[in-house]
Amino acid sequence: MKVIKFGGSSLASSQQLKKVIDIVKDDPARRCVVVSAPGKRNPADTKVTDLLIRYAEHVISGSDYEKIQGEIISRYQEIALGFSLTPEEFAPIKRAILNLPLKKYKNNTYLMAAFKAHGEKLNAQLIARVFNIVGIAAQYLDPKDAGMVVTDVPDDAQILPESYANMRKWQNNANVLVVPGFFAYNEEGAICTFSRGGSDITGAVMSRGLNADLYENFTDVDAIYSVNPNIVSHPHAIAHMTFREMRELSYAGFSVFHDEALIPAIQGDIAVNVRNTNHPEAPGTIISARIKPNKEYPVRGITASKHFCGLYISKYLLNKEVGFTRKVLDVLYKFNISYEHMPSGIDDITIIMSEDNLTPELEQSLMSELQTAIHPDEMHMIHDYAVVMVVGEGMHDTIGIMAKATKALAQAGIRLQMINQGASEISIMFGVAQDEADRSVAALYGEFFQHD
Repeated sequence: MKVIKFGGSSLASSQQLKKVIDIVKDDPARRCVVVSAPGKRNPADTKVTDLLIRYAEHVISGSDYEKIQGEIISRYQEIALGFSLTPEEFAPIKRAILNLPLKKYKNNTYLMAAFKAHGEKLNAQLIARVFNIVGIAAQYLDPKDAGMVVTDVPDDAQILPESYANMRKWQNNANVLVVPGFFAYNEEGAICTFSRGGSDITGAVMSRGLNADLYENFTDVDAIYSVNPNIVSHPHAIAHMTFREMRELSYAGFSVFHDEALIPAIQGDIAVNVRNTNHPEAPGTIISARIKPNKEYPVRGITASKHFCGLYISKYLLNKEVGFTRKVLDVLYKFNISYEHMPSGIDDITIIMSEDNLTPELEQSLMSELQTAIHPDEMHMIHDYAVVMVVGEGMHDTIGIMAKATKALAQAGIRLQMINQGASEISIMFGVAQDEADRSVAALYGEFFQHD
């Protein structure tokens, strides 16, 4: 049995949905379909999720929201008309959109979560109706009925372990299940959404819960590429990669999956196949726990993320001061700031963290508190910081990867601010200036993939 997930671009219009229908019909093993909210039909278009966010903001502020309601209704109506749904059949979708402001919510954060979740919820209900019209015996499966329970965090929920046992009863369901992505319910029955890439998380959760043979994730690219195609033209396509490689690359900027999205599939040891809705005959990229080594390509992918910053601290004899690092971490804990990496020397240390964690006010308070706690000789924040990652299972057993990488960067005239090799030896991280990140990626790609 296969679980398949379709992203917003695959479901943006009735024409796109026809491609989805063909894909579902093409393989009887595709028994569970996880759907996103309708995405953009063209670059100038607006995603339904963004319209729902705007709708919620207008409700919260007390502004008029009639126009936005109409825009949202028209997006679903276009899909409905494409398959000749009658006004009576479409009425529940329209009514649900109009009734959103009339419901009671615990607070505005839960209100926002519920509004956003309806992008997927209503699309799944509509698609289940369409499937039955075109001859696919299907049923809408709400996350609550599926048994999916999440933590009580309305905008960053985590799946609770008991969910998987709850979902087992749906394994041999007679109809194709159509499941909305991105949200589930807490133990009190309130809607909570997952973080970024939420529909991908739902797809992985359903795959594990139903013990699927394969999780197919349909998007708008033929494969996962070894580097961002916006940086390097026609890059090397990855046929097969491991979960560890995907996690490392996602963490550092690969946009295919959020770094949390594959965890349920990893835990269930379920392979993932990334495919293209617009080109379904392409084999795509397989992601699995294990892979046969390819000595010709020890590096699987290269990526960069520009949302990091570095806190540089220097103090003479830092290495002799017992508890110095703990004092720094205690201050970070006090301000609820997590760190990513901490390369150090005998007299200095750089704490790399997400720029998203900081505001100018928080940064000022953090620096003041650290000054009092550790009395550094020098301390400053590095804001134009980027992290470049070179990732590959084959790096572990290949001599000279570091030498080749640093040589390529040196020849490109790029100054390295930090080097850190992961404990697993399948990744190397370089810290560079933000404006040199893309050039760094291109230089490393030339070194490791030029021999295509």
